[in-house]
Amino acid sequence: MAEKPETADTAVRKAAGALHRSPRLRLALLLAAPLTWLVVAYLGSLAVLFLSGLWTTDPFTSDIVRTWTLDNFEALFTTDVYRQVMLRSVGVALGVTVLCVVVAFPIAFYTARVARPRWRPLLVVAILTPLWASYLVKAYAWRVMLAEGGLLDWLLKPFGLDGPGYGLTATVLVLTYLWLPYMILPIHAGLERVPDSLLDASADLGARTWRTLRTVLLPMILPSVAAGSVFTFSLSLGDYIAVQIVGGKTQLIGNLVYSNITLDLPLAAALGTVPVVVIVLYLLAVRRTGALSSL
Repeated sequence: MAEKPETADTAVRKAAGALHRSPRLRLALLLAAPLTWLVVAYLGSLAVLFLSGLWTTDPFTSDIVRTWTLDNFEALFTTDVYRQVMLRSVGVALGVTVLCVVVAFPIAFYTARVARPRWRPLLVVAILTPLWASYLVKAYAWRVMLAEGGLLDWLLKPFGLDGPGYGLTATVLVLTYLWLPYMILPIHAGLERVPDSLLDASADLGARTWRTLRTVLLPMILPSVAAGSVFTFSLSLGDYIAVQIVGGKTQLIGNLVYSNITLDLPLAAALGTVPVVVIVLYLLAVRRTGALSSL
């Protein structure tokens, strides 16, 4: 009975010694649980999604027929409606990303380079504050503002203009508002990392403000802009709630997936793989800018 603690203690010491001598073993044990979760829960679900897209449904009973076919994926590229929706979804995601860059850059420049240092943390908190509010609350608030006779109509009426109402423009505006903080924060961080000496050197060499901005500042924060675009592009591409609230009759990929999930699950799965493939291609494109290291 007295030898058992000794044996257990010896085993623990041997295991500790083995871990101490083998950093790779320590790393493998440390990453085993999260990697298992990633492979099973995330990559596994994507694999199931893709495989489900290779099935079909019985036209009479709507039951899933588990026979392998590429009909669903072929329909995505041969049917005009699906092609238009996919192109529209990518266009909306790109449009939201461009608008976020245009709006986010001056805000981030002020918070990172112009505002007094003691005010900068408070400004960052102010930028993050909209993220604490409910997604639905913000979307429905925009629905009220965009409605006929709403706030935007009231503001534009003195100029003889009307608000955009519900539709594609409203969807882009709402998505831009929702994902704007995800663009401001990376640009803010990138601007903070720019040494003041570079801007001073540019001014000493006779470069004016716009030349310094174009040739010194923008190339240095390009990875930060690309990092922010990963969020704005991917979140806009997969969104389906905002377009249902303010999009009117506009259809995006998310809407088609949602509407087909109960009627034609294999087709919905095939549609669901489109954003995944587009986002992977987008990540491969922005990887060359160093954006992934800035996330």
